[in-house]
This record gives sequence, C-alpha cells and structure tokens, in this order.
Amino acid sequence: MSGSESIFAGDMYIIKVKGKAKIPDYIQIRDENFVLVAYFRADRPFKLLKKYGLEGKEVQLNQLIHSLDFGKLQKLEI
Repeated sequence: MSGSESIFAGDMYIIKVKGKAKIPDYIQIRDENFVLVAYFRADRPFKLLKKYGLEGKEVQLNQLIHSLDFGKLQKLEI
C-alpha cells in the first residue's frame, strides 16, 4: 500500500467502547464484514490518521467521536 492509499474501501463502521478503571475509552473501525481494521484511544485519534487514510478529516473525526454514544455501531461517513 502506498502512502496515499486508504485502508478504507466499501462501507466502514465505527463504535466507541467505554473503558473501565485504568483502561481508556477507545474507538473501533470495522469494515463491511465487521472485521476490525482500526483500533485507537478515543482521546488520541489524530496519532494514527495518516495510517488509516483519514488525513485532512481531523475536525470531522473529532466531532464524530465526541458525539458517538458508547456501544452503538454506526456507519462511518466523514
């Protein structure tokens, strides 16, 4: 995969998972078959933007993460 390619093809889904005790909240991004393709802390989503092909979408991703309900899977549309 070249640096400009995204790992995302087809429908993608996002879910925010509530951490417990010392484990932080985190985000999962899953493909159309619900296979896990990205996993990162909810408080540090920008660390991996380039790796996941989401460069330039920082504001939209941040707004989406903060608006997500815990445990509710939804289609990723940013």
